[in-house]
Amino acid sequence: MDTGLTPLWISIRTSLLATIITFFLGIGTAYLVANYKGKGRGIIDSILTLPLVLPPTVLGFFLLLFFGKNGPAGKFLMNYFEINIIFSWTATVIAAVVVAFPMMYRTARSAFEQIDDNLISAAKTLGMSNWRIFYKISIPLAWPGIIGGVVLAFARALGEFGATLMIAGNIPGRTQTMPLAIFFQVQAMNYKGAMLWVATIVAISVVMILILNFWSDKQQDIVGKRVRGGK
Repeated sequence: MDTGLTPLWISIRTSLLATIITFFLGIGTAYLVANYKGKGRGIIDSILTLPLVLPPTVLGFFLLLFFGKNGPAGKFLMNYFEINIIFSWTATVIAAVVVAFPMMYRTARSAFEQIDDNLISAAKTLGMSNWRIFYKISIPLAWPGIIGGVVLAFARALGEFGATLMIAGNIPGRTQTMPLAIFFQVQAMNYKGAMLWVATIVAISVVMILILNFWSDKQQDIVGKRVRGGK
């Protein structure tokens, strides 16, 4: 079945929405964990990072259990809203969010942890609220790391395969992303079609890496000018 450019549009839409969601979830969670000094911090961090090391098919299996019609979220959505998540475009977004979240979370957390504690203490001494410290001090100082997390999260969402196949399936024109299209083109012995999608993903990935490198170089130039007293 010829789906034209549909896998490209589905992948881009899915990756962009998943990146937006992980941007807010990742930054908020990273900030809370970075400033949490209580017991169980290591356990919390391990749970949040777990999707980074688990095989995607295992993640897909857990999502299938959770959002399936017999799962807690699946039952709730079906009974109260008559919404079925499984084998829908929404499922592709959920899978992409789950696998991309650790990239955003860990990168943002590292950026927050590198902020000088003296700056935060000084802000509290001046009477700034925690919210103002967050968006006036922490976010600007951690911004280069956050941008890096955004790029990595988008790239991870773009390349997601296993969890998407488990929870969303391979429905041409609906849930078939580029990685899924590559797999099933190979299964059908259509190597030319698979190569086109491979080249597309590689091209997009290279562009994202170039953007990340450009941003990193620009931030280093800005820091260097500030150190030298430039404007």
